[in-house]
Amino acid sequence: MRVYLPATLPLLAAARDNGCFTASRDAGPGGLPAHAVTPAVREWYVEGDVEELEYSAMLEAAEASLHLLALDPDAPRRRVVVSADVPDAVIRPGTGFRSAVRLQAPVELSSVVSLHIDEEGVAETIATAVGAVAAAAAGDDDAQFLVDEAEACDLLWYDVTELADLV
Repeated sequence: MRVYLPATLPLLAAARDNGCFTASRDAGPGGLPAHAVTPAVREWYVEGDVEELEYSAMLEAAEASLHLLALDPDAPRRRVVVSADVPDAVIRPGTGFRSAVRLQAPVELSSVVSLHIDEEGVAETIATAVGAVAAAAAGDDDAQFLVDEAEACDLLWYDVTELADLV
């Protein structure tokens, strides 16, 4: 199944060095947080084709990346989403997003299909969204507007072979 891992540039560098993505101490119990086309996503987007559903899951992973950035004030203010193919057997339901899942095994770099990263020029918009993401999650409409501004920024596509050039 295709999954989308929220990350940051330091987490991407750690995965490069370790050869895989693993759950951090901050991830909470239950495995590595990720996003995928879940039954809840299919139910919400009744009319969407698979590509649209996957894009929706990727956008939720990008929002989850904002939460990771909030935990790491030293990380460059650029969202990172890692697309990977993993066996269905390692996927468990997650919470917090329609697309949320938990992976019960590390994601090897050989499973990564592509990387999606904000361009450097949107760092200020992303920083503003990072500052608002907790309030947005608590229901603040003004803060949600700032998070939505980050969503309007396109994530650039990179092949996994470009990993060493990115971090």
